[in-house]
Amino acid sequence: MSNEQFQLFAIMGAALAFFIWGRIRFDVVAILALLAAVITGIVPAGDAFAGFGHPAVITVAAILILSSALRDSGIVNPIVRWLRPLGSRPNLQVLAIVGLGAACSAFMNNVGALALILPVAVQSAYAAGRSPSQLLMPLSFGTLLGGLTTLIGTPPNIIIASIRATHYGQPFGMFDFAPVGVGVAIAGIAFLALVGWRLVPAREQAADDVDALYHVEDYITEVRLPAESPFVGHRLVDLETLGQGDVVVVALVRRKDRMLAPSGYIRLQAGDILILEADTASLQRIVEEAKLDAIGAAHMSLDNLRSDRVSVIEVVVAPGSPMEGRTARSLRLHNRFGVNLLGLARQGQRVAERLGRVRFAAGDVLLLQGDREAMPEALAALDCLPLAAREVALRRSRVAPLVPAVFAVSILGVVTGILPPHIAFVAAVAALVIVGEINVRDIYDAVDWPIIILLGALIPIGAALESTGATAVISQPIIALQGDAPLWVLLALLMVATMLLSDVMNNAATAVIMAPIGISIATGLNVNPDPFLMAVAVGASSTYLTPIGHQSNLLVMGPGGYRFGDYWRMGLPLDILIVTVAVPLILIVWPF
Repeated sequence: MSNEQFQLFAIMGAALAFFIWGRIRFDVVAILALLAAVITGIVPAGDAFAGFGHPAVITVAAILILSSALRDSGIVNPIVRWLRPLGSRPNLQVLAIVGLGAACSAFMNNVGALALILPVAVQSAYAAGRSPSQLLMPLSFGTLLGGLTTLIGTPPNIIIASIRATHYGQPFGMFDFAPVGVGVAIAGIAFLALVGWRLVPAREQAADDVDALYHVEDYITEVRLPAESPFVGHRLVDLETLGQGDVVVVALVRRKDRMLAPSGYIRLQAGDILILEADTASLQRIVEEAKLDAIGAAHMSLDNLRSDRVSVIEVVVAPGSPMEGRTARSLRLHNRFGVNLLGLARQGQRVAERLGRVRFAAGDVLLLQGDREAMPEALAALDCLPLAAREVALRRSRVAPLVPAVFAVSILGVVTGILPPHIAFVAAVAALVIVGEINVRDIYDAVDWPIIILLGALIPIGAALESTGATAVISQPIIALQGDAPLWVLLALLMVATMLLSDVMNNAATAVIMAPIGISIATGLNVNPDPFLMAVAVGASSTYLTPIGHQSNLLVMGPGGYRFGDYWRMGLPLDILIVTVAVPLILIVWPF
């Protein structure tokens, strides 16, 4: 092993350790790995940021924008509404929801497809008297299965197609993944609908009766602002600041007027009655310092905290949200976004700590109160997804048929070979901007920038794997098995290794690393590389054993009340099924 190869393996090993550790964001880890490779001379300085202009990166960014526009177009809403009455037959309900998720994710970003159907799945589960845990993990897995079927269904497919073009001058086409992907998706969906959902623990989480989960009424107290209080004439926000994020003013009663989720800029008057949500210690502190008169428990349910103007909804914190790692106090939720945090649940259990001091994590379920009309903009800014479609819609409710029409034209351009994918989909984005279906803010909000940074940083490292001969070092043990094992066994080994790697690091990063190794194995065996690239494509998107392998799995963790160890129960047999189905299909469609 050369010195360059040793240094590269050390850098990649350290990056993998940090990916698994998870304390440092994966895009930051990727940038640090790139810088280390440049400093050691493995990646030329002039090529350090060439990855950000790679066609795969441009295509992924364009697809994220188009996926967001397609989700917001309302074209799928009638089908989603049709799903709601299916709760009386669990197998049929799982089949319909998972099947729709898979169909959407074939042409949309996986997370976008999940976000579209997530509220309906939650409400359908409770309408049928079942735990949402039996629907949400199958839904997440279904969106991953659907992504296998097309070029644009998942970033690994786009990356692998681009790597094939770099090496052999011709990328995989739009539907080249379909013969294998559709077969795997059908088998996987059938498993999820018939058997898989039964393997998931049914978490008894009464989220449809949110009072039972959050016990908000236990923390609500009425106080009166006497004339001698130093806060008479001050703004409500001044009183909230005194609470240091641990006290929430959910209502203000002034004579006969009752204001829910009152503005922080209202001037307080003597005699005002404030309805506060706070723990005992925080309440005592604010009563003493503000010289308030405690009236007693308010005995209010959540129904009393919502009105035609004010909404109380559950939302889930999406991966990559600006809330991750921050507290309600540091975010100043009420002052900046106009929402009150009433409760927080993590893995199906209410967090009993002082809410203002809890650091949010992806998958947390929050109970928020705020102005109904302003709520969509606040949730978009916070990157949170509502769990009840009836309460709030994040975007317009009208159907915009022009969006899928332009999308279909761009797909046609790719299929016919008129335009390469990165040009066709960027042109589609430009067309939708020109006709006013997408505004500039939508573009920047829709792009998952950590993924773009990850890809742009790792592509030069992937190229260095080949230029230094590191891929040959990695692939040699598998090539050495040629005399003792048939080629299909080697193909299965590559797929399984890719699966295991994608369970602990981002699937796009897995594709960047494993695709060159697949090519190296094929070259060493002197066989067609396409079956090995397809094996990497299937393996990179098969992230079913842990919640950290894919954003979709992490997104359903909180609403489903899942624990880390719940995923392998359904994921392991699904992985075995995928290998069993995918390997023969690859050998039939893409022979050696």
